[in-house]
Amino acid sequence: MASLTIDKLTKSFGVVDVLKGIDLEIEDGGFLVLVGPSGCGKSTLLNCIAGLEKISSGEVRIGDRNVEGLHPSKRDIAMVFQSYALYPNMTVRGNISFGMEIRGIDKAEREKAIEEVADILQIGELLDRKPSQLSGGQRQRVAMGRALVRHPQVFLFDEPLSNLDAKLRVDMRTEIKRLHQRMGTTIVYVTHDQIEALTLATKIAVLEAGYLQQFGTPDEIYNDPANMFVADFMGSPSMNLIDGMLDQGQEGLEVRIKGHGGSEIALPAPDTAAMRERLGKPVVFGIRPEAMTDPDGADRTSPRIETRDCYIEVSQPAGSDTFALTPLGGKECIARFRADAKIQLGSFSPISFNMTKAVFFDPETTLRIR
Repeated sequence: MASLTIDKLTKSFGVVDVLKGIDLEIEDGGFLVLVGPSGCGKSTLLNCIAGLEKISSGEVRIGDRNVEGLHPSKRDIAMVFQSYALYPNMTVRGNISFGMEIRGIDKAEREKAIEEVADILQIGELLDRKPSQLSGGQRQRVAMGRALVRHPQVFLFDEPLSNLDAKLRVDMRTEIKRLHQRMGTTIVYVTHDQIEALTLATKIAVLEAGYLQQFGTPDEIYNDPANMFVADFMGSPSMNLIDGMLDQGQEGLEVRIKGHGGSEIALPAPDTAAMRERLGKPVVFGIRPEAMTDPDGADRTSPRIETRDCYIEVSQPAGSDTFALTPLGGKECIARFRADAKIQLGSFSPISFNMTKAVFFDPETTLRIR
C-alpha cells in the first residue's frame, strides 16, 4: 500500500489542454473517486497515473517515488477496466493466474493466491468456467480477482460498473466497499455516477473541463459545495439553485425569492462581510431537496427551520418519499416530503426550509459566498 500524490499535473493533446494543473493527495489506504461528466478529463487523469498516458508537466508520486517516465509494469499498480478485458479462451482460474505465470511465480503460490481471492470475492465455484459462461457481475469479480492477486500498492478502477444493470451496480458497490475495508489498499476509482462516488469514497475529486472543481470528503462535497457546478452535479435530485435578491430585512439580511403568480417569500440569510458586500444584488440560494420538506417532516434538531407557503404544481410519489415541485426564482424546485404527507396540488402549502443546510453563490462567478 502507498499514498498517491498528484502535483500540478497537466496533460495536453496537441493544442488541446485536457488536464489543467491538477493537485491531489490521497493517504495510504484511502479511496479516491474521480467524478465528473463525460469529457471532463477523469479517465485521462487515471491513465496518467497508470502510465498509459505521458503527462505534459507536473508529478505523479506513489509513496515517496516519482513514477513519471516509468513503464506501467514498473509502477506497482493494478487496473480494472470497464470492459473486463478477460481472455475468452481461458477459464476463470487461468485469467486470474495468467499474470502470475508471466512473472514466474511457482504453481503452489499461484494456487494459494487464487484460492484467497476466490474466497474474498466469492467466486470459488466459477474457477473452471469460461468468461462466456459468466454474468456481467461475475466477470467483473474475476477482473477484480486478477488485479488482487498482484498485491499492488494502488488499485485503479476505470468505470468498472457502468456495463451492469442498476440493481447489480448497487450490489457490486457494496462488494467493492467491503473489499476495500478488508484489504485496506489505496484505490483510485473513476465514475460519472455521483451516487457511486458518494457511496464509495473517502475523498472525492470533482472534475469539469480539465479543472479540479473541488476535492474533499463526501460530506464536504455534498454539504459544502465550492461552486454551483459541484452543487448541481453532486446529489440526486441535485441541489435547488434559486435566483433571489439579497435585501436588508427587519431582523437582518434576507433573500427575497419570487414565487408563483407574483407571490414572494423572504428567508433569512447569513450576516457576513461577504454577504453584506452583495446587499441589494442578486444571489443564488442553494438548498437540497431534503432540506425543503413538509412541516411534520422537518429536522427537529435544527435551530433554523423557516416555514413558508409555496405553490405546489406537481407531486411525484417515490415510495419512501414524495417529491413536490414548486416554482421559486423562476425555476421548478424540488422538495422532498414524507411518503404519507398530504399534498394539495394547485394550491399554496407550507414548506419548511432547514436554513442550516442553505448555501449562497455569486451568480456571476458561480463561486460560494462564504
